[in-house]
Amino acid sequence: MAQLNWGMIGGGEGSQIGPAHRLGALADGHFKLAAGALDHRPDVGRDYAQRLGVAADRAYGDWQEMLAGERNRADRVDLVTVATPNSTHFEITKAFLEAGFNVLCEKPMTVTVEEGEEITRIAAKTGKICAVNYCYSAYPMIRQARAMVRNGDIGKVRLVVTNFSHGHHGDATDADNPRVRWRYDPAMAGVSGQFADCGIHALHMASFICDDQVEKLSADFASTIPSRVLEDDAMVNFRMSKGTVGRLWTSSVAIGRQHGFEIQVFGETGGFRWASEQPNQLIYTPVGGRTQIMEKGEGGLYDDAKRLSRVAIAHPEGFPLAVANIYCDLADAIRGIPRDGLPTAADGTRSMAAVHTAVASARAGGQWMDARPPMFR
Repeated sequence: MAQLNWGMIGGGEGSQIGPAHRLGALADGHFKLAAGALDHRPDVGRDYAQRLGVAADRAYGDWQEMLAGERNRADRVDLVTVATPNSTHFEITKAFLEAGFNVLCEKPMTVTVEEGEEITRIAAKTGKICAVNYCYSAYPMIRQARAMVRNGDIGKVRLVVTNFSHGHHGDATDADNPRVRWRYDPAMAGVSGQFADCGIHALHMASFICDDQVEKLSADFASTIPSRVLEDDAMVNFRMSKGTVGRLWTSSVAIGRQHGFEIQVFGETGGFRWASEQPNQLIYTPVGGRTQIMEKGEGGLYDDAKRLSRVAIAHPEGFPLAVANIYCDLADAIRGIPRDGLPTAADGTRSMAAVHTAVASARAGGQWMDARPPMFR
């Protein structure tokens, strides 16, 4: 099949997430980088885009220039990735969807629930794809875990315990580092810091694997470094619509933890655990049986786990290939082959509702509150 044209907004030189998107989008030959507005400094962004192989007339100074330049081209981009600060996601995503572009937006998709609902409605009205980069859901063994739940391999799910906790923002002397500071600044990050940054990955993962949605929650937030307005540690208890009990911890001050994203799911007839630092393995225990290690690439896995496994068994597959799996599913969807595991605008809206509910709950001393966005109640 012909390559699809891809454009990127944000994710410029030195950014944290930009390289993962470029490696992921280009890994399988589905996309080519055709256009970009990669930096808030127009000249820097244009220069970097051209060094990445983008033609000079499609190396744009900002997203408005890119929208104007691409909308009437016969070879315009088939997909736009939005990898800018949180506060800009809504206006950029909205503008490109309304202009008829497919969009992959970094999380959180918006900073308010109302914005999320508007994006969801626009995507439905235009018929365009609006995906959210919950890329951890695209690891092969996460797809295996979801298939096991769907196929009843662990029975009805009783309990899910997840956390996304690291210590990379635990040094108070580094609190004014611009790459750290914006995450705890309401003007840039919105109403939540760590929960909106990492916790929603864990919450989405719980919903994704359990094939269920969060209905209500109770939260406790803490800013352990006094200069931070937003929380750097959070504990969230939640209940899902099918009765599953959920526990979630997320922190950026857990010094000694490197990545710290893991999930455990316990059902009536078995349970399993997955950790992002050992992503090739799913640790599975049937009730009354022995614990076993299920390996990415081995025989007997479900189809989605096999489809998204790239390299031979015993060879590690890392974060960029999980992002690449999102782009594979996007390429299929753009070409008319829908993929059930692709995170959508609805997922982004549910996440933002959970963020605002958690903030309100924490302020109310942990009161249980309805975590669903109004459009899904």
